Amino acid sequence: MEKAAETADRQHPAEDRALARELRAAVRGEVSFGPGDRALMTMDASNYRRVPAGVVAPRDDEDVAAALAVCRARDVPVTARGGGTSIAGQATGTGVVLDFTRHMRRIVSLDPRARTAVVQPGVLCDELRRAAGAHGLTFGPDPSTHARCTLGGMIGNNSCGAHSVAWGTTADNVLALEVLTYRGERARAEPGGAGLPEPLRRAGEHLTDAHLALLRTRMSGLPRRISGYALDRLLPEHGRDWARALTGSEGTLGVLTEATVRLVPVPAARALAVLGFPDDSAAADAVPALLAHSPLTLEGMARDLLGGGPGAGRLPRGDAWLFAETGGDTPAEAAARAGELCRAAGGTGSALTGHSVVTDPAGQRALWRIREDAAGTATRAADGSEAWPGWEDCAVPPARLGGYLRDFRRLLRTHGLTGVPYGHFGEGCVHVRIDFDLLTPDGIARFRAFSGELADLVTAHGGSLSGEHGDGMARAELLPRMYGADLVGLFHAFKDLWDPDGGLNPGVLARPAPLDSHLRFAPLPSRPLPVAFSYPDDGGDFAAAVRRCVGVAKCRDPEPGAGVMCPSYRVTGEERHSTRGRARLLHEMLAGEVLTDGWRSAEVRDALDLCLSCKGCRGDCPVHVDMATYKAEFLHHHYAGRLRPRSHYALGRLPAWLRLAAALRLARPANALARARPLAATARLLAGIAPQRPLPPLAPVPLTRHPALPAPPPAPEVLLFPDTFTSHLSPEAGLAALRVLAAAGVPAALPGRSGRSRRSAGPVCCGLTYVTTGQLDRARTVLRRTLDRLEPALDAGATVTVLEPPCAAALRTDLPELLPGDPRAARLAAATRTFAETLEHHAPHWRPPHIGRPVAGQTHCHQQAVLGDAADRRLRERAGLTGTLATGCCGLAGNFGFERGHYEVSTACAEEQLLPAVRTALAADPDTVLLADGYSCRTQLHQLSGHPSRHLAEVLADRLPAPDDGAAGARPDRERGM
Repeated sequence: MEKAAETADRQHPAEDRALARELRAAVRGEVSFGPGDRALMTMDASNYRRVPAGVVAPRDDEDVAAALAVCRARDVPVTARGGGTSIAGQATGTGVVLDFTRHMRRIVSLDPRARTAVVQPGVLCDELRRAAGAHGLTFGPDPSTHARCTLGGMIGNNSCGAHSVAWGTTADNVLALEVLTYRGERARAEPGGAGLPEPLRRAGEHLTDAHLALLRTRMSGLPRRISGYALDRLLPEHGRDWARALTGSEGTLGVLTEATVRLVPVPAARALAVLGFPDDSAAADAVPALLAHSPLTLEGMARDLLGGGPGAGRLPRGDAWLFAETGGDTPAEAAARAGELCRAAGGTGSALTGHSVVTDPAGQRALWRIREDAAGTATRAADGSEAWPGWEDCAVPPARLGGYLRDFRRLLRTHGLTGVPYGHFGEGCVHVRIDFDLLTPDGIARFRAFSGELADLVTAHGGSLSGEHGDGMARAELLPRMYGADLVGLFHAFKDLWDPDGGLNPGVLARPAPLDSHLRFAPLPSRPLPVAFSYPDDGGDFAAAVRRCVGVAKCRDPEPGAGVMCPSYRVTGEERHSTRGRARLLHEMLAGEVLTDGWRSAEVRDALDLCLSCKGCRGDCPVHVDMATYKAEFLHHHYAGRLRPRSHYALGRLPAWLRLAAALRLARPANALARARPLAATARLLAGIAPQRPLPPLAPVPLTRHPALPAPPPAPEVLLFPDTFTSHLSPEAGLAALRVLAAAGVPAALPGRSGRSRRSAGPVCCGLTYVTTGQLDRARTVLRRTLDRLEPALDAGATVTVLEPPCAAALRTDLPELLPGDPRAARLAAATRTFAETLEHHAPHWRPPHIGRPVAGQTHCHQQAVLGDAADRRLRERAGLTGTLATGCCGLAGNFGFERGHYEVSTACAEEQLLPAVRTALAADPDTVLLADGYSCRTQLHQLSGHPSRHLAEVLADRLPAPDDGAAGARPDRERGM
């Protein structure tokens, strides 16, 4: 570890190497000065980028004090960082970044009777809410990033969230703060200031007492006034509340090491009134009347943000909506209050177009997911154009919100800009992503001009430039327009009291950097790079694809069941293994400042090594970052003209090896070798396979030559795609599918067996293993051959049914993106259907055999992310198969779980959802049917639990009447060694 650190240090100037050595000697936590660690911290969720000298992960407050002492001695600035979801640039810094998410994330104590908790700054918001929930309590503030933002970050930015209408901002829920100043002084900030160093307390009181009139008249009572320092909280009438004065100071006054926060009781039941309006301004006009009914939340959003989420179909008629949540002691009471809101919204002069009340928790969660994902979905407009934060959360009095939104849209039109407002309408707080051009000088000049005019507009409406996420570098320069130069001068004086050396987060809030400096896009290449994939939604530009990641970090949600993304992050907890972390490294690779080796970057390679290529981010990320594709692209360039890892030759070229084994009749000898331990160990070593993995058995006869294949129809409407896994490793699934399709009146054939054309003879392949290992030239060759062989069927309008979900996903997405100039690629992608989709399309009235059993198992990650499983769920329901399958990723993910060095992560992924779900189901009912349509999922389940599972086609085929001739329904012999 020390040797690696020293190697990394040699890449930096002598002063940074000396700083790193001193920090390692002083602190017990990790000290990271390598280019990869620095690259991960260059950005937060804002438009800004600053490159740190290094990163320290302190283990406790003593580590923080020691790190500050070293940095102070060397005049190095320090920036405190939590989840990195800040959108104004305040979580970036040029000196040392303190990362509190690794170690200082403990809930020190929780007192249900006093309704308080003491937490370290790295505690996630949802971790505290879950702990409090066991006592019927919660932490009131809940920003949309509540699953991954930290309490330290929330306190630094004075975060709020949807429920601030009922429970206030973070500042309203902070009782005391333990902080360390840059000079190493310990201070406890609380009402009265008794825990502060006496000179600091006296100086602060003198500053406020000398300017009482200014503070009382210029700092309005707007609930969402987050801009600047909260000096008014130090007024005598407010009890000299130092905790509230420091909340929202963005790490510029002291470094938080512990906080005492207030907890609030939660209602026993909740209901959600959804109110439809013709536009967001009309929705805003309804807000004052609804506030009189004391809702828990009052959130606004427009149709542009729907993004096809799971709750979209439950919205009432309209083009904009208010989400109004109510609470009660019983579901009936909560629903009744929601009904009152609906009636109030439909009062005299109302523009209400429709309303509904959602009472079931699942339905409410689906709708809230749409709203919470808005920070990401708003980043891409319907036409694919990019939009950015910068004016993400200004706030005006709720009574003026409708008029403000109309003026705001006029200002957008004046500057030729577009944006979709949404947010906390109940407190007049508006979020919006605007299609600024932050790549060219003219676009940046327009960004600056618009920002100044919008600041004046917000101020004219009596509002605050920041209503939630702080000023940072995005808005602090404009604070004189809101407060006046004299009050902003007090802010600077307050900063100097706490941090006279200017060492804490310089350039933020006080004496800020210009709002158009440090933009994160500046170092990116100005022209698209030559790449293999077409990136159709990003104009063919790999940099634009990487820019999709705006940093909201949904991929950092650590909880199982949050979706597929990001399985390796949930195992390791390391930023480099999140989708965001990998995107940041790719960004820095393109920038070339921190990571200087381009496509040869070892840092990017190592971070992508634990990417399972599960495609989860393509489905779960609000802006559809597709890290599996980016990984394939990177590997393609990284290994161009170089030797690859052994597994790329063995597993990446698996289709060719399996075809060769079948042609030479080597299946039985290979299976015997796999059972001979010394020979199997040697084979695993040569192939780069994890030593813990049993080698799966090969089918004695591949599907394409199996004697049980039924006679093909002369002109089938459906072709069964004989993918590598089905044909050579699991032919029984293919035979079962053919039998079920025939029973449903949909006779199918394999390519080359229908008599359409000689061109259709020969193997077909989706290229999946070549894609996942970055062998993209070979993948294109394989895909072109597949198109040649399927062209007659495509010309005849046949459906191509693919049993293996990742193969179907590859044909739907990778194929057209690798061969964009071949019109046959788009035709095959459109013709590709899963087994269940084929039955639903070609035999919509067919009744499958009734099984009447519970199910457990896995929905393949590629199916969840790319294909969808709605047809599968409907088919299972019609067959009387009850229950749900595990989501997420099984952890094997094709070649990933077999590769040497991946076994521990692979098994940990399986233990997150799949294995516990199967154990629970079998314990409840030993006759539970175990389903997994993906061969990798079936293999993982069998190898780790000993329980075999089957494709849905096999389960259905078992219940069909025996065929007359006995051939088509014969079950093939199979050597089971898994």
